[in-house]
Amino acid sequence: MILSRARFLLPRKDIDMTKWAVVACDQFTSDRQYWQTLDNIVGDAPSTLRMILPEVYLGDGDGDKRAADIYAAMDRYCKDGTLSPVDGFIVVDRTLNDGRHRLGLVTVVDLERYEYTPRNNALIKATEKTVEERLPARVKLREGALLEATHIMLLAENVHDLFADYLSREGEVVYDFTLNMRGGALRGKAFDDEGMLAEVERRALAEHPELAFVVGDGNHSLAAAKLVWEKTKRTLSESEWATCAARYASCEIVDIADPSLDFEPIHRLVKGSEEQLIEFLTHELHGDAVCKLCYRKQERELRVPVNSADAIADIQDALDRFAADHEIAIDYVHGDESVLKAARRDDAIAILMPCIGKEGLFDYTVRRGVLPRKSFSMGNAEDKRYYCEARKIK
Repeated sequence: MILSRARFLLPRKDIDMTKWAVVACDQFTSDRQYWQTLDNIVGDAPSTLRMILPEVYLGDGDGDKRAADIYAAMDRYCKDGTLSPVDGFIVVDRTLNDGRHRLGLVTVVDLERYEYTPRNNALIKATEKTVEERLPARVKLREGALLEATHIMLLAENVHDLFADYLSREGEVVYDFTLNMRGGALRGKAFDDEGMLAEVERRALAEHPELAFVVGDGNHSLAAAKLVWEKTKRTLSESEWATCAARYASCEIVDIADPSLDFEPIHRLVKGSEEQLIEFLTHELHGDAVCKLCYRKQERELRVPVNSADAIADIQDALDRFAADHEIAIDYVHGDESVLKAARRDDAIAILMPCIGKEGLFDYTVRRGVLPRKSFSMGNAEDKRYYCEARKIK
């Protein structure tokens, strides 16, 4: 089995869930005001904000103190009755800001079935290149943590109607509340039916028997969990592996065809050696489709493959090869107007990247492995997964 039932921990009924759940730590990384406002909202109330390290603070030099505070909060929540167990899995209905609904399944995955390296035969695969430098801080934090809360989202095929069916069934509503900071709302029903997990796996493998799930969000957190597990299992006998909590990672599974799930391009902004780069890209890139390059008042069409995933891979590969011999800075920018404005401001090149079609992501991952870093974004920052469910990992 790739998926397993688990013992999740949720706040007792009298705790304010709007203060408890907060957005993924890797959002609003340049917006301290967001996190300061959130801190003011939460105040002294129990909150997953006290269990995470928002990445906006990673460069502050106080990581050890923040980690100690996180471990203390986890220990306190486990001892003072803040958390109560919910066994099985949770089917969730997330209402986004625009009123659309995203359905998902909160469960745990076996880290033995996941790999983040570019080439592998795992049934759970990363979709984008893992930036190794981002892992040590996450690994260090997880190694000392009593609990995990997850913002990991895995994508599957052919499971949306199954989630809708379970949400329509009788079941315990374990939470139903408004999310803070323009996050929408979240409702969850708990079930304990291993047959449902088996059916999710069967459907996920039906189209691509070699690939059940791909990572949509949170790959670096999942990779950190994998590294901690690889280290932990060396201290255990093989008979102890199956029951070790560290072998598993919590996640939410969402159907890639969910109508609320939007894929958006992440554009490239390049400064340095601009004229040489334009000539290089024009010579190196080929295909039957085009993407637009803007520099000063020039607009160029770069020839790229029709398949958007292949086009993104070819463009990033060309940029990386050029960067090996030239002094350039590459930034990754969301939004057409934002990248064009930045290009004008910095006298830089804007490359308007193609948008990956959701229907091509599994096919690409099977054929070519992981996409380059920063290939796509799933929706707005406010729509990212909020930490809600906790689970003991020690």
